[in-house]
Amino acid sequence: MKENLGSRSRLCLPIHGKVRFVLVRPHYPENLGASARALKVMGFSDLCVVRPARVCVPEHEMAFKMAVKSWDVLTAVRIFDELAAAVAGHDLVVATTARRGVSGVWTPRRLAPEVWERAERGERIAVLFGNEKTGLGEAELALASESLRIPMAADQPSVNLAQAVQIVAYELLTAALERRA
Repeated sequence: MKENLGSRSRLCLPIHGKVRFVLVRPHYPENLGASARALKVMGFSDLCVVRPARVCVPEHEMAFKMAVKSWDVLTAVRIFDELAAAVAGHDLVVATTARRGVSGVWTPRRLAPEVWERAERGERIAVLFGNEKTGLGEAELALASESLRIPMAADQPSVNLAQAVQIVAYELLTAALERRA
């Protein structure tokens, strides 16, 4: 791996140190690398994976390729065997879902101000993203206190994993920028 891990210079708002992004059972290393890049450009760096596929590790060539100047985030990825361990100590756990017909589901834009307020109070937030094909299972969803779904105009099964990470990170950053003093 290259010594140059990418720029460490980034805007640092209180929300950046309080939000963890958790990929649960990710399959493709490309999505891991692209998620690291998505987080870096939005100022976040806490990325974890739970029970990744054998090839979905930070050391994989395609993860490295897709991370583009976000190698510091990629090399800092923590891997967990259990989701409960990845979210331990977090005050709010939000699960992403593509499932329709679930009541009480937030959009990223609606949830972002709530996450910002909680981060300002010093609370820690974890956002869960499921496997590319199966999403989060019932037991994984049960660990979350809130759910969010990204609105889609087309009849697609879901948004790409790394793109979903990007959308949520963008909405969180936007909410923080609008509220900063």
